[in-house]
Amino acid sequence: MRILYGVQATGQGHISRARAMAHAFKQHPDVDVTWLFSGRPRERLFDMEPFGEFQNRAGLTFVTEAGRLRYRKTIMANRYWQFIRDVRRLDVKAYDLVVTDYEPVTAWAGKLKGQSVLGIGHQYAFGKNTPVEGRSLAQHAVMSLFAPVTRGVGLHWSNFGANVLPPILDLPPAPPTAAQDHVLVYLPFEDQSVVTKWLNGFSEHRFLQYASTLPNDEQGNVGRRTANIAGFKSDLASARGVVCNCGFELISECLHWRKPVLTRPLAKQMEQLSNGVALETLRYATVMRQIDNELTARWLAAPPTAPNLSFPDVSAALANWLADGAKAPVATLGAALWGKPAAV
Repeated sequence: MRILYGVQATGQGHISRARAMAHAFKQHPDVDVTWLFSGRPRERLFDMEPFGEFQNRAGLTFVTEAGRLRYRKTIMANRYWQFIRDVRRLDVKAYDLVVTDYEPVTAWAGKLKGQSVLGIGHQYAFGKNTPVEGRSLAQHAVMSLFAPVTRGVGLHWSNFGANVLPPILDLPPAPPTAAQDHVLVYLPFEDQSVVTKWLNGFSEHRFLQYASTLPNDEQGNVGRRTANIAGFKSDLASARGVVCNCGFELISECLHWRKPVLTRPLAKQMEQLSNGVALETLRYATVMRQIDNELTARWLAAPPTAPNLSFPDVSAALANWLADGAKAPVATLGAALWGKPAAV
């Protein structure tokens, strides 16, 4: 069984899911997976050892500034002719299965060459019953056309549709350690110097602020850390709470480890705005639409109790399903996983 697995690498969430899948595929020595990442240059990818000799393409990406998606700059920044060349040159016919986690090169190569493409990711969970906010006609068109698939397997925090599975988690097998005094902060779409200054205003609290552009240093009550997997997961495990944007993967990990979450959705980005609505509907996290000092101060003083929630081993179930050719209906797989005891 040969699988081509495309991953959108603009954000870390897609890569985290892929890392969990890479570990799960190790239980299937007869499955040969070729990983393709796009949306971020190879030199800016880190902790990629689980993927072996992976492929990298320019792909398509989004430009964000100061916590807001910038549409005009996104249109100007992408290299469309390179994208078209990469799509044309990608040999999808050499594979038994083509899978994409919202990665456009593999998706469009399959579509244009008549090869079925299976989508696995959070973006494929937005059916008629899923909470949605901020979806304009343009946003809907972009979401539908960015990485088109033949079949979509969605991931979400609740069973919003027959094709929706629980989250794929990239977490160590050991349970989280006892909470310490720090709050973990991951706001990659914000100006990091502004974030540090904002956190300095809550001097009675200790923060660990992560971003790929930060040095490892101390700024008053804020420990700043260069993004890395091992350190981040360790600090997440021992955090008393998490402040983050409204990306799906990190919040899934927080829910599984029962960490209180204060989240700010990326402005004008439908997926994150919709995640915020889902979290409020499910009462899983505290959502702020903009940086709110009063709300933050109240949350820091008395973080809400995290929901009593955890998720099963979805990556192992999906690896088994894919190794078998993805023959069983997604609804059957979903029914089994939502009814399964959570992974420990």
